[in-house]
Amino acid sequence: MALTGDELLKLIKENAGASGKQLAEQAGYTTTTKTGQVRVKMLAFQNAVLSANKINFKDAPSESKGVRGGRKASFFIQVQGNGNLLIGSAYTKRMGLEPGTYFTIEPGRKHIKLIQETESASENDTVAAE
Repeated sequence: MALTGDELLKLIKENAGASGKQLAEQAGYTTTTKTGQVRVKMLAFQNAVLSANKINFKDAPSESKGVRGGRKASFFIQVQGNGNLLIGSAYTKRMGLEPGTYFTIEPGRKHIKLIQETESASENDTVAAE
């Protein structure tokens, strides 16, 4: 059974000259592999020391929401093999866009500008097309 709390702090104070690995072994933060090799669980030991000292790190905002890492928006896209430009969901979510949102495309000399249409403008185009 691994030491925690005040017992762990007492062990650390009594063996002040020992290395972290030695302290973790003495405190019982070890495991034995299938081959019989003893491994020291340093992360568990370090977390126990922090907890014993009443040091708590708050979760990052993205972790508390259940959102994991992953790819980040790079703000670069490239033309696909079929000639399409695909704008990923990271950008559309960031802008709060919903399926069916209309844009006007304004090609420039070295750029393409997308201008979001208002609902009234897209409704007028639909009525005029009929």
